[in-house]
Amino acid sequence: MAISQVRAKVNGAWYTLTYNSSTGKYEATITAPGATSYHQSGGYYNVEVEATNTAGTKGTADGSSMTGLRLVVRERVAPVITILSPSSGAYVSNSQQPVIFTVVDESGGSGIDLNTLVVKQDGTDVGSGAIQTQAVTNGYSVTYTPESALGDGSHTVTVDVSDHDGNAATQKATTYTVDTVPPTLNITSPADGLITATASLNVAGTTNDATSSPVTVTIKLNGVDQGNVTVGSDGSFSKSITLADGTNTIEVTATDSAGKSSSVTRTVTLDASIPRVVSASITPNPVDAGATMIISVEITE
Repeated sequence: MAISQVRAKVNGAWYTLTYNSSTGKYEATITAPGATSYHQSGGYYNVEVEATNTAGTKGTADGSSMTGLRLVVRERVAPVITILSPSSGAYVSNSQQPVIFTVVDESGGSGIDLNTLVVKQDGTDVGSGAIQTQAVTNGYSVTYTPESALGDGSHTVTVDVSDHDGNAATQKATTYTVDTVPPTLNITSPADGLITATASLNVAGTTNDATSSPVTVTIKLNGVDQGNVTVGSDGSFSKSITLADGTNTIEVTATDSAGKSSSVTRTVTLDASIPRVVSASITPNPVDAGATMIISVEITE
């Protein structure tokens, strides 16, 4: 008997194969399924082949018994890593600052292979115990928290991952600065407890932070912000304020880029009153030479 028809079923569709006399085989050129086979049973598309002779007798085979009919399809879209926080260039005051990021594959793709997730802190692989994952659409939200405190200064975290079809995501990294020490703050004027008759007062001092300069300075007079304060490259600052009559509270705060702050409070009293001589007397007057006399003066303010 002669073969009358050979066809193959791929992903639910039948295709007719044509005899190739040069190879002695039945062949067809078809388009592979558009989705990865990772999610198929066994990780492959089961291709069925059916051969029919002129008598109508059929012979069949499929991937369950013939490995050559197990079609493996791989998608070629790499997953995407997105670092959410801290952003590169950020300053943080937490020495065990969590790094939060997502790893997401394309919809319908093979999915993120968490076994390929590699997180490095300053070039060193971090342990799995420092990583927490939570499933999100097409991937995972990941939080890496250092297991021990990092020293003050710059630190870099890198993330690598692949999907189940072996597509590697472009590595992502974030470099941030840990600063756990508040800035120094020295007020050179005014002196605490100063009493002055002049309403205009100059508040001056110096500030510095070893890790995250420049430092910003705010000055509050009786709880009211006195506006922009310029800090020089050497950390010096000066601001003229106007006192209210009576006791004034001046609060100076220096804040570094990580949000750590130092504050100094000064109390200054403005006494703008002018003493006035109301009356005066000398008793006795006239007085004998070398004798005792009393001077009596009445003053008001």
